[in-house]
Amino acid sequence: MSQPSQMSKTDQLNEFSDLELAQVLMERLSISPNDWHRLKSNRNSRASEQIAAAMVFLLKNQPQEALVRLEQAVGWLDRSLSAPPCPTHGRKGLETGD
Repeated sequence: MSQPSQMSKTDQLNEFSDLELAQVLMERLSISPNDWHRLKSNRNSRASEQIAAAMVFLLKNQPQEALVRLEQAVGWLDRSLSAPPCPTHGRKGLETGD
């Protein structure tokens, strides 16, 4: 009996475009301000967030923006990126030049 409900879910998802599905995934994987302190250094969360954003840009035919997000995801996974200071607790007046 689980097969009909699975088909129903698939049918429901087929009503959405690839872009709409990617946007929903991006929203779900984005770190909310309330979770910032808990997840700011979580490499899997940060990489997932960036990969979902890359997918949205790619589906919008913006490959350069997608590439930037994919490079950031790789940086989180290979440990070449680290979490910036908290926006509300970071050092004031310090600019990174990015």
